[in-house]
Amino acid sequence: MDALADMGGTHGWGRAPRPGPEPVFAEPWQARAFAMGVLSMRMSGTNLDAFRHALERLPPDDYLSDGYFGRWLHAAELLLTDSSIIAKGAVEARARRNAGEDVEEPPPTEPNKPDYAPTAAGSLRPVDALPMFMVGDRVRTRDLHPRGHTKLVRYVRRREGVVAAVRPAALLPDTHAHFQGENSQHVYTVAFDSHELWGPDEESFELNIDLFESYLEAAT
Repeated sequence: MDALADMGGTHGWGRAPRPGPEPVFAEPWQARAFAMGVLSMRMSGTNLDAFRHALERLPPDDYLSDGYFGRWLHAAELLLTDSSIIAKGAVEARARRNAGEDVEEPPPTEPNKPDYAPTAAGSLRPVDALPMFMVGDRVRTRDLHPRGHTKLVRYVRRREGVVAAVRPAALLPDTHAHFQGENSQHVYTVAFDSHELWGPDEESFELNIDLFESYLEAAT
């Protein structure tokens, strides 16, 4: 999904800061937001990839202004409303009531969780077929623009690189986020030259990205 969340490699955001030692959570509410985000997946009957897709579906203005853990709160709310664990507008109504407004909260809803159950814990799954690529193979990323979730970031599409490592097979986020099957695939660490990604004027370095097999084809 080509959403604002896929901002890697885009221009105009300024230099990325290099923070020094800092606590995991700068404020207590951030720890609670993290816990609520994790709990929302269990309560809504979804999974981590669905949560990531919920982050991608947030309105662009909210995505930019809410901050990291603010996005977690809104993504958790989205998962819970998708599965009808809470009614749409219930969070806003409760907040307004807590602020002293005379606002009627929407009635409780009947849960409607997706028909989904993982086949095992975690994300690693075995694959019977041998990997299509080996270390040292030159590959090209496909020009994919799915309407849903994907881990193939925009700035690496249609680019050539070299397989640096073959990783354990894992379930495919593109289908797992939408409860369309785990579809386990081999995963490869692909090394890209910075000039291949961003042109001849970029500083020279190598960028390693983990990519699923269906994202790749042999480079001719």
